[in-house]
Amino acid sequence: MQVSPPPNGGALQRKDEQVSTDAAEIRNALVRLRRTTGLPVAFGGLVDSGRPQMRISELSGTSTVALRALAVVSGSGLGGKAVALARPCAVADYSVSRQISHEYDVPVAAEGLRSIVAVPVVVRRRVRGVLYGALRTVQPLGDRVLSAAMEAARDVEQALVVREEARELVTAAGPAGGVDPVSREQVREAHAALRALAPRITDPQLRAELLDACGLLTPRQPERVTLAPRELDVLACVAAGATNAAAAERLGLRPETVKGYLRSAMRRLGAHTRGEAVAAARRAGLLP
Repeated sequence: MQVSPPPNGGALQRKDEQVSTDAAEIRNALVRLRRTTGLPVAFGGLVDSGRPQMRISELSGTSTVALRALAVVSGSGLGGKAVALARPCAVADYSVSRQISHEYDVPVAAEGLRSIVAVPVVVRRRVRGVLYGALRTVQPLGDRVLSAAMEAARDVEQALVVREEARELVTAAGPAGGVDPVSREQVREAHAALRALAPRITDPQLRAELLDACGLLTPRQPERVTLAPRELDVLACVAAGATNAAAAERLGLRPETVKGYLRSAMRRLGAHTRGEAVAAARRAGLLP
């Protein structure tokens, strides 16, 4: 007898994939943090969904597994304090600090850590994770280390924000055939916003994921023509109702440059007006 998978199996798989991808952002940020600061140890993790705790899952430079899978409750220890206050916290000597509680002294001591900084990753006013940097000696962690840790946390925040927005937009779009006119316009505006955001993303993998999300918002039809990325960016803004000046501001281009891309796109599409170009791009499956 064939057993059907549970109805929420797909959703659970997508959630697991999301957690895995988000954890990878934490892991990459820790590597960058050690490289830019020279700190021997960095570790961190994500806040458990629906629970007031953060679980350490990513280790870089550690010599033991004492910290792995450690659940840090909001308000407890250094990381828990960073979660509760949603701001960076640091101690020069963890074992004797009076600024924090000491529920996690045993695993911290097992790793031999003394000076530690904990920086929260805050996404849409909610703490989503924590990055730690640490020394095995007692000495204050200066402004340079703190700034680097905060920059690493901002990188993770940007990545998580972009991924969340892309997921939400794709979900909101739903099946192409069942979208009402108002929702269709929202999809077109979302597509234009994502296309405008993509060139600003410095991480190649994240930029590729964002453009893949744009592709999910467009109809699956064979392309009769191809447009250069910037031509499509401009045309997406035009399709969402933007003027040349507004498209230039959104894309960080000069108005004359926008006009040039638009003329080139019209020529490729065999269109004589902006409206004809948008219509042709939609027929070709290049725009939603």
